[in-house]
Amino acid sequence: MKALVCAEAGQPLTLQTVPTPTALPGSVVVKVIAALTDSNLPFLLSGKSFFTFPKNLIPGGRFIGRVAVPGPDTTSLPVGQLVMMEPFLRARDNPNLEILWGVFDGGSPTSKKFTADNWSAAGYAEYCRAPLENCHALDEKALCGSPEEGGLGYSPYDLLQLGTLLVAYGGLRGVDLKAGETVLVAPATGAYSGAAVHVAVTLGAKVIAMGRNVDELKRVQARFPAGRVQIVPNTGDVEADAAALQKFGEIDVYIDISPITASESTHVRSCFLALKQYGRASLMGIIKNDLAMPYQLAVWKNLTIRGQYMYERKHVRDLIKLAESGVLKLGKEGGIEIVGKFKFEELEQAFAASAANRGVGKMTILTP
Repeated sequence: MKALVCAEAGQPLTLQTVPTPTALPGSVVVKVIAALTDSNLPFLLSGKSFFTFPKNLIPGGRFIGRVAVPGPDTTSLPVGQLVMMEPFLRARDNPNLEILWGVFDGGSPTSKKFTADNWSAAGYAEYCRAPLENCHALDEKALCGSPEEGGLGYSPYDLLQLGTLLVAYGGLRGVDLKAGETVLVAPATGAYSGAAVHVAVTLGAKVIAMGRNVDELKRVQARFPAGRVQIVPNTGDVEADAAALQKFGEIDVYIDISPITASESTHVRSCFLALKQYGRASLMGIIKNDLAMPYQLAVWKNLTIRGQYMYERKHVRDLIKLAESGVLKLGKEGGIEIVGKFKFEELEQAFAASAANRGVGKMTILTP
């Protein structure tokens, strides 16, 4: 079969012919329909990132496919079943061992060996041997059926959006966001932070979106019904920004999915200052610097601060059900524009398109 392979860190992805995988206990072989293109992947594979991975890596842990060969212990995934794959993988006998399948082999010698021996190949291939735990059945009739027959009319490409929304959903559920509450999303114009706005609105919350790019903030706001999303520019003035946030009333929840480039940003302190009494914060980003926390304020306000690495398994099923019910909108209805579909042979064009469309609501797709 064809697959995109990175021989080792610092080497480019190359299209190769490799053996087609077979199904083993605890796995299923999936025929890949489409995988999400990540504009950050070239950097992550460059060896300049803290992400490490095994040799001969096949990336791509977020993809849509069909079951081709069930494993010998598979009980609920028949041949042809439409499935969503996601990359947050835990070892079966040790839930504290966590990897991001297809890009990061964790931080311990044990996790690195676990990845190299079992899960060095993900979805940038024609077929993929996937862990059962990360293979999630989708109701194809509900999601992709015609509206005339009661379906939602999505294409399999639209369903790739679930993998991005899932990260935000895990962060918001981790702090028990409730309908009617106000959630502050800062920053709010990236792929994952923008997804947090989408999920929060779906869950019935009022949203304050904060960021440096006012034009992008306005584009985020325009995706939702009037009054559901308010925007606040990040000016870099900590006290003034906190006051601007508080003009919209009490803020129950703050979720942060900052990129590493936001490590020097002032927004984190402003957002903590703006939280209400008994407010909750979900930290999901990759800021590398230590934070200068308003310690006394956190005590006086009884703040709950939760670090959230990805999501829990139950969150995956819950998010899929939200989509299958029609409550969580995907594709064009969900404000997503597919900026390009590219074959494996067009990898460079795919990465270029993805890099040029990093903002919220943009999706680039790779297909075998």
